[in-house]
Amino acid sequence: MQASILGQRLDRRYEVVRSRASCVFGQTYIAEDSRRPGSPKCVVKLLKPACSAPEFLENARRLFLTEAETLEKLGSHDQIPRLLAYFEESEDFYLVQEYVEGTLLTDELLLGHCWDVIKTLKLLREVLQILQFIHSQNVIHRDIKPDNIIRRRQDERLVLVDFGTVQQVRTRVAVQGQATATISVGTPGYMPTEQSHGKPRPSSDIYALGVIAIQAITGLHPNQLQEDEETGELIWKPWADCDPELAQIVET
Repeated sequence: MQASILGQRLDRRYEVVRSRASCVFGQTYIAEDSRRPGSPKCVVKLLKPACSAPEFLENARRLFLTEAETLEKLGSHDQIPRLLAYFEESEDFYLVQEYVEGTLLTDELLLGHCWDVIKTLKLLREVLQILQFIHSQNVIHRDIKPDNIIRRRQDERLVLVDFGTVQQVRTRVAVQGQATATISVGTPGYMPTEQSHGKPRPSSDIYALGVIAIQAITGLHPNQLQEDEETGELIWKPWADCDPELAQIVET
């Protein structure tokens, strides 16, 4: 288990005020930037390499820099949090990103409550535009789910967060001196078969968004749906009262 950094000041600047989320790959915190007026909030992601051997750390450092450069490019999109800083302290790696004030899409997808066609199409259109951008940058999100989509308070637009950069770095350096793409990253219920086998593709993100749309129009969580034994596709139409054109969009 990773030691908490709550209460610490990172890079002599970022005061860590609370924990946000954790996984086997790292930890995410909310911090305050003490060098900016009003000490605005930001998101700090911590990666603790699994090994402290010099050659291992050097490989991790190189991959971390590459991922930070990728986040810098992605942050040019208005609906993706900006990268504010990245640094290394005591052989740990940190990413600092823009904090997005708003509500999780999870809070809108209520069990037993079905969205109408217009609202669902708006969701699909908005997130697809973001995915089109990140895929054009040769990036796969790998964890599209309601918890990673925030409705920004200031303008009600959807923002895609948690790009799994820490997960990618940790995955690649999990085996000393070797890169690997065989470790599965994602959330059960939202990721397709190829992603669960450690082979994500851009279409994996599209699949996950389709599952979210199914969740919206059925009022059911993905874990409540069964799969067709022959095709592996989710069986959802019996619980959806939606426009045939929308059903076709979701299926494709």
